[in-house]
Amino acid sequence: MTPERAAIVATLQAVPNIGVVHAYERTAADLAKMKQLYYSAAHNQIRGWFIRRVRVREIGLLQPVYLEVTEWQIRGFMSIDDSAGSELVMDSLIEAVRDGLRANNTLTGTVRKLGLLQSGAERGLQLEDFGPYMFGGVLCHGARLALTTTKELTQTGSSTTVGD
Repeated sequence: MTPERAAIVATLQAVPNIGVVHAYERTAADLAKMKQLYYSAAHNQIRGWFIRRVRVREIGLLQPVYLEVTEWQIRGFMSIDDSAGSELVMDSLIEAVRDGLRANNTLTGTVRKLGLLQSGAERGLQLEDFGPYMFGGVLCHGARLALTTTKELTQTGSSTTVGD
């Protein structure tokens, strides 16, 4: 696991009542097993998250330094319980994840920053979709979030600490 992924997982796990957090997308061919992977016993419901790396780009900066821009997808699912206002609970969890990542905007020193370096670029965690999904045979709230990280690399691929 990359240090960036580990830091994203740790940040999510620090959110109170987050549920189960997986470092990668856990899957199972059987719906009952799929449900079990994301089931939070503490909450007696599906309440689970996973992180996926969806794109990596290298951008030339000044020789021998390059920028590595990584796009991450974070997905979260929680059983719907309308009588308990579960949509509002899930929305609060999303905001707590956003707050946690904003507070840890270098992912514990593993990246230069969350987002792109140019002025006016998106920063932090972006909510891309939030709505009802069938997940593991259960009607759930589902959230798709996007996170971009930027770090510097030398030509050998090792991280560097060149300043802004």
